[in-house]
Amino acid sequence: MQQKIDQVVAVLQQAVREFSPVCFANSLGAEDMVLTDIIAKNQLNIEMFSLDTGRLPQETYDLMQEVRKHYETPLQVYFPNSTLVETYVAQHGINGFYDSVENRKGCCFVRKVEPLRRALSGKKAWVTGMRRDQAVTRGTLEVSAYDADQGLQKFNPLLEWSNKEVWAYIRQYDVPYNKLHDQFYPSLGCAPCTRSITPGEDIRAGRWWWEDPKNKECGLHVSHGSQVAHGSGVQAVSNTSLQASRERIIEIVSQTNVKQEVSA
Repeated sequence: MQQKIDQVVAVLQQAVREFSPVCFANSLGAEDMVLTDIIAKNQLNIEMFSLDTGRLPQETYDLMQEVRKHYETPLQVYFPNSTLVETYVAQHGINGFYDSVENRKGCCFVRKVEPLRRALSGKKAWVTGMRRDQAVTRGTLEVSAYDADQGLQKFNPLLEWSNKEVWAYIRQYDVPYNKLHDQFYPSLGCAPCTRSITPGEDIRAGRWWWEDPKNKECGLHVSHGSQVAHGSGVQAVSNTSLQASRERIIEIVSQTNVKQEVSA
């Protein structure tokens, strides 16, 4: 275990040394709590932030508060643009993300991807807690690689850790964690899109369980320029349609910013 920890520290130190300023996207899952603990204990110059989508489980908010009390490293929280959320709900309904993969990805874009872009603004690198064996969509990840979609370096220090090793660290060092994990929620997200799993199910089976596993990313960790297959290639998400939706969202953001400047 100590060798694994030392390797993570070395990767994080490299990030700080070569790519400052660096930030850590903390989703408050088990992996990210391991990174939170390691970053805090080693006093690494890495900013930490979370995205509050507005639809997180109560247990996640409880952990967010506990992190604030337990660690000296500040946790910056970013929220969705209210105008974008209102526009999305007006077009698709409050739970429109259940209707299609396109709608779901649109909701994720409004509530996660757009706030992420603001969180990463001005940074040269970001850190995540992604692991290779979490999902089929993450098999080609690297510990350090250029993230062309965000325009900065991306580090995944826990990439080769197993789920067992993550929990061994949490138990050994008494790290705070989301209590939903004790209720068979290995992967956490927004409340409407996350459920518990049964023994033998894939670790990410509880995320967007109504979709094909090949689509199970929210857009934070995949290229927006790539086409995402639905099922076995029988149907594909309309990349053109998604891009048009994002362009409309960006247009709304720009208009909102102009209005705010005028009224200031």
